Amino acid sequence: MRVRVTQLTVVADDKPIFDESATQVEITDEGGGEFVRIKQTCANEGEVKIDPHEWDRVREAIDQMIRECRT
Repeated sequence: MRVRVTQLTVVADDKPIFDESATQVEITDEGGGEFVRIKQTCANEGEVKIDPHEWDRVREAIDQMIRECRT
């Protein structure tokens, strides 16, 4: 048995994790194998808004979760 990190939240240092600018990057599985889902609290379904200044950190989080997916 092991503990797995399955979600990362990218948010500005001065904002709470529920801030509308926060981006959640998570590993999920709906029965067909693991994949990465990207969500934001304020975004419409199917829409993600990324500020250019946030991109490096969001990309790092996505890359990390992709590496952690079980295939």
